[in-house]
Formats: sequence, structure tokens, C-alpha cells
Amino acid sequence: MRIVIIGNGIAGTNAARYIRKQSDHEVIMISEETLQPFSRTALMYIYMGHLKQENTWMYEDWFWAKNRIQRVQARVEKVLTADKTLLLHTGEQLTYDQLIIATGSKPNKFGWPGQDLPGVQGLYHLQDLATMEQYSAGLQHAIIVGGGLIGIEMAEMFHSRHIPVTFLVRESSFWNSVLPPEESEMINRHIREQGIDLRLSTELSSIHGSERVESIETNSGERIHCGFVGLTVGVSPNIDFLKDSGIETRHGVLVDEYLRASAPDVYAIGDCAQLRAPGPGRRAIEAIWYTGRMMGQTVARNICAEPAPYQPRLWFNSAKFFDIEYQVYGDIPAQTPEGVTSLYWEHTDGKKAIRINYETHSGAVRGFNLMGVRYRHEVCERWILEKKHIEIVLSELSSANFDPEFYDRYELNLAKQYYSRTEKTNHHVKAI
Repeated sequence: MRIVIIGNGIAGTNAARYIRKQSDHEVIMISEETLQPFSRTALMYIYMGHLKQENTWMYEDWFWAKNRIQRVQARVEKVLTADKTLLLHTGEQLTYDQLIIATGSKPNKFGWPGQDLPGVQGLYHLQDLATMEQYSAGLQHAIIVGGGLIGIEMAEMFHSRHIPVTFLVRESSFWNSVLPPEESEMINRHIREQGIDLRLSTELSSIHGSERVESIETNSGERIHCGFVGLTVGVSPNIDFLKDSGIETRHGVLVDEYLRASAPDVYAIGDCAQLRAPGPGRRAIEAIWYTGRMMGQTVARNICAEPAPYQPRLWFNSAKFFDIEYQVYGDIPAQTPEGVTSLYWEHTDGKKAIRINYETHSGAVRGFNLMGVRYRHEVCERWILEKKHIEIVLSELSSANFDPEFYDRYELNLAKQYYSRTEKTNHHVKAI
């Protein structure tokens, strides 16, 4: 049986790896971008000089030959599901028995005048990194549009080369659709402390230039001169090539709980997949690394072994805002819902914080938000799944701390804060 995977990001690569672990099927992985799968989240470190491109490869060259995974560098122009055939940009055709679509995302554009000028781009592909490098030579000022994770990565990249940055964020506070108000304000401060010109509640109206970008205009009418514009206003599933394929799509490729698309013997995973019935508290499209990895493993099992539904683990994500590390485990929405109490502690340096959400009535913990403090994934996940009472969690909290032995610990501060606002005794504090 021939299994063809379109896309070689974390979802497609993990699918190929687990198919080989469980079968002797022929595996072909197609990507227009590069033959060598790489860690997309590491692109910034190439630009900043911390890594070389080969340091970001998921596996060495020998891995693919040893595991008999064929790699093809080509663009898929069309999928003919009736014939189980792919049309490539080279004019070649490739047949499949099972097809896995893992084409990831593409940066959003919203029809701004001048958005296609040289020097205006996103940061998603290796080619984006190359053009960003090209336009950085002699660059006097960069504009970044969009207050998400890619935007702050791009700001840090330019900052590492002492290139002045103006950061336009439409929202009233950075990433406030995800972060609770206190954490969002912490990152606002931290961005500005780096010397970044953060403009909140500010939108891009137009981009101007002749040979390349020369300036932008904001929604207030302000003109800002620049030599580069980074568009980081989110991503969308990369599925344009599926038009007229007969595969049902909405925002992404619609899949059932087994990750099957509407066409026979076709699956979709990762950023381009849209679950028809996502579980409670989950989104239909989850464009994060951890989801792609899990989906790749699931689709391999469903093709090669006994099919089982995709069951994502407890929600988890991580990021870095300059030198503030961020982790979230479980349910920590931007606004605390009714029936939930949020326990929040912040260090006086304004760069560390711990938040624990728990059910007001039962005391069962629901989630952890960590800024500048590292906790063990498996410990936090176990407490949430077992619905541990907040007081038990506080008494055992130091067991989750992942920071090195001689780092400061803050669990006692959090416990004291909890007991100071309740009428209960603080006998657990002494146990920490």
C-alpha cells in the first residue's frame, strides 16, 4: 500500500514516522518548501545567530533512508480523488492508496493597499527567513503588524540586531484574547522594557512604497517610515489547492473523530484539519505544534492498526515573550468564567507569575498559567484530570516545580495568598 503525505511539518513527519513503526507500507512525503523537515519554531534562532539551519532539522539525512521514507520536493497543484492521483507543478502525476493532507497554515492578509510590495511579508516558511535576512541589511526601522506569537518573535529577532521596531496591535492589550488581563499587562510592560515601540489599539490602514515598502499609515492617519513590514495577523489553513477536489472544506479540511476527510481514503491532520465535532473546551482548528504531533501519531494508528478516535490530551501550550517563558496547562481563559475562582500571584519584579483556576464550589483545579516559572507537565495534568482540591495542590505544589535546585521558589507566596483571602486555617502552608 502506498501512503502519500502532503506536507512535512510536525504533523506530516510524525505520521510518516509512526506509519513506519507500525507497518512496511510505502511512504512518500511531499513538500514544496524543503526536502528536510525542520522545526518551524526555531526559525528565529537562525536569524539571531544561535543556530544554523541544519541544527533545526527534525532528523539527520540517514534517518529517511534507514526508515525507507521517500521525500519529494514539489508543489501539489490538484488532488483527483476519483482517480487517487496528485498533479504536481512539474507536470508529473503521483498515485496514492491512502492520502494524508498535512499542509499546515499560511499567513493571513486582509487586502491592505501595498501588502504585496517587496519588504512586506510574514514569517512561516524558510523562504520568509531568507527574504527577512535580505531586507535586514541596512534596515533602519521595521513595522510589525499583529499581536500574536509570531509577531513578538519577529520583534525579538529585529531587536537582537538593534533594529528599531514599531509593533502595531489592534487589541487594547497584547494577546488579550488568550492571556488574562494581568499576564497580558505584564507582557505589555516587558515588550516596552526592551525598547520596542508598542502601539496598542492601533491598526494598519495602508502600505506605501515604489521599489519596496517605504512607509505605512495607521488607522489614526499617522504615517510611519520603514523599510520592512512584518504581517503577523494570524494564519489560515493552507488548502487552496483542494478546490474542485471533492474534499469537503470549510475553514480547513473537515474531518471526523478518526481524522478522515469526506473523500474515501483521505485524512487531514495538523493546522489544516478542522474537526467536525471538537471536544468540550477545544477548538475545531488548533494550529499548534503539540496538536500536530498528536494527530500525526493518531492517523498512523488509524491507517496501520485498529482505528481509534483522536483524543487530544489536556490542553497545553508554551511560548516565550523575549525572556519570559510561558506555559499553560488546562483551562485558563482570558476571562474567568462564572463558578470558577482564579488564584493569581505576581512577583514584585513583574516578570514572574503563577495563576491557578479552580472550581469555586468543589475546589477542583482546572488549569495553571505560568510566567517565568516552569512546572512539570505530567504533574499539572494529573492534578487537573484527578480534580485535585486546590488546598491539596497548594500543599504539594513544590513537587511540580521544574526550575533548577537553587532557583527561588514561590509556592509559599501563592499558598499564603490563598489562605489570606479565605476563612480557612492555613495549616497546609506549613507543609509546603
